[in-house]
Amino acid sequence: MATSTAYAYKGRDSAGKVVKGKVDASSEGAVVTRLRTMGVQPISIAAASDGTGLQREISIGGLGGGGVKMKEIAVMSRQMATMIASGLSLLRTLTILADQVDNKTLQKVMQEVRDDVETGVSFSDAVGKHDKHFPPLMINMIRAGEVGGFLDKALESTADNFEKEVALRSTIKSAMTYPVVVLVMSLLAVIIMLTFIVPIFQDMFTNLGGQLPLPTMMLVYASRAMPIVLPILIVGGIAGSIWWKTNKNSVKVRSKLDPLKLKLPVFGELLRKIAIARFSRNFSNMIGAGVPILTALRIVGEVSGNYVLEEALVDVAESVRQGESIAAPLTASGVFPPMVTQMISVGEDAGSLETMLEKVADFYDQEVKSTTESLTALIEPLLIAFLGVVVGGMIVALYLPIFQITSLIK
Repeated sequence: MATSTAYAYKGRDSAGKVVKGKVDASSEGAVVTRLRTMGVQPISIAAASDGTGLQREISIGGLGGGGVKMKEIAVMSRQMATMIASGLSLLRTLTILADQVDNKTLQKVMQEVRDDVETGVSFSDAVGKHDKHFPPLMINMIRAGEVGGFLDKALESTADNFEKEVALRSTIKSAMTYPVVVLVMSLLAVIIMLTFIVPIFQDMFTNLGGQLPLPTMMLVYASRAMPIVLPILIVGGIAGSIWWKTNKNSVKVRSKLDPLKLKLPVFGELLRKIAIARFSRNFSNMIGAGVPILTALRIVGEVSGNYVLEEALVDVAESVRQGESIAAPLTASGVFPPMVTQMISVGEDAGSLETMLEKVADFYDQEVKSTTESLTALIEPLLIAFLGVVVGGMIVALYLPIFQITSLIK
């Protein structure tokens, strides 16, 4: 990959005005090319220093950097599609985007992509070098658009796909926020009561003497165990989160965990609908963009989000490679509902597979939304009841001995 260097330039714009600035490029020749695409006639170009003191650019870790979000990729794809469709050259489009992006990581990536394109590398290959930031679906859509001469349409389709994916994730996240917050608050309330409140009551009951009721004794024993249990829970939680972040995408973990997810009561069916919606939408977009069907099947399996569906699509790809239809192995896999396989079969026979897959995706997007709303409506009263039982039960256990205080004082 070409290494970018900061260059300070001085030139004249189209109005004859002298302008100055800095650009990152792989060579002085690349700077000249970029300035000309910006409508600037270069006068002088020199390597720029970082500066000293107050002139030095300050980079604060954790601000404006980090990873690249799917929403940012969707916005970028939409902007690129609009500019290319309006007649702007690819190089000019990349230059504008590299200057406008707020995310520092994405800005750096776009600058490197622009530098590679300037040196003659194809856009798809330049993007493909950054597969940690750009999904394989986007890379292959761009490649198909380059080959077919409809890059703007491919980028527009990519933007549509990612925007719907972002909307789907937002729906699920908003529905799960309330239950998670209530559970966390319940846990904090229990920890605070056991750590700070129960010992106060315990000392008071001990001074008065007498036998404590069983619920109160259980609460006292739990309070005594907190200094040992709480650090273990904290350390275990941190270690578990680190292990999960490292291994959650490994085949060994996914092959055992993903089948169990689909068997969960209520939530398993929701996860299946999410995976089918994602598969149908991605497959439809890739076929519409002209991506070879075997490549499309491999990619949509990888981004489906579930190992069971991914393995089923591997078998489908092998079947298609041998000349069979898509619908037959999908039916045999047992992962896809009959409605999905029947619509795909009709689409294959009628030559409208892309349209049928799009309709399946729209249907399951709506199914996910309605199922999530139903779950939210069901979970809210259950969580309130759970919170009342846990916290209310602890309060009742604490106040049970108070009924004996009068007799103990006498």
